Amino acid sequence: MTSTAPPILPISNAQPTGASAGTVAGGDAPANNPAVRAFINNLSASLRHGLDQRRPWSELADRSAFSKPESFSEATLRVRKNFSYFRINYYAIVSVILAVSLLTNPFSLILLVGLLASWTFLYLFRPSDQPLVILGRTFSDFETLAFLSGFTVFTIFLTSVGSVLISALMLGVAVVCLHGAFRMPEDLFLDDQETSQATGFLSFLRSPAVAAAAAVPSVGSRV
Repeated sequence: MTSTAPPILPISNAQPTGASAGTVAGGDAPANNPAVRAFINNLSASLRHGLDQRRPWSELADRSAFSKPESFSEATLRVRKNFSYFRINYYAIVSVILAVSLLTNPFSLILLVGLLASWTFLYLFRPSDQPLVILGRTFSDFETLAFLSGFTVFTIFLTSVGSVLISALMLGVAVVCLHGAFRMPEDLFLDDQETSQATGFLSFLRSPAVAAAAAVPSVGSRV
């Protein structure tokens, strides 16, 4: 009697080899890049470290501590002392003003995010042994750097991004100087150790950022 069972079809599990395996390995999302993850982790640690050093906001807004300075030199001295004491709070105020300015100008925000993403993923965190390929054309590191530099100049100086950033920073600095000039610093006690460490606009990011710098490839080696 003849069997009527259907023939068994062979099943093969093809494994990616050669170029296909390399494509799969190199096609990871940018967020899965170890250098990107290390940079983000250290950046978040830096921000948390800086926020831990902030002064109480109630102390910043104490109405009883405000008075009119008697002279310009006294106002300047007040600004210096208050900045040394409230520097983290002042950074936060300037950052909020900058964020609000960008959120109210979505076109500038999109351009700025695109600019930062271009530098991050096309140059800083791109492996040096993997050339940039766009539409089948391979770009050298010099060509990539020249393109990103031109794109930066165009974005900052020929669009509204530059004016929005400058206006927000000027407003933030004006708010900080106004508060520092009218806030009496006599009741503030700043440790000498903190005063010596408060050198630099982002000094509170210095220690945690050292580890982040190790995750970023050297830019000078690409040029």
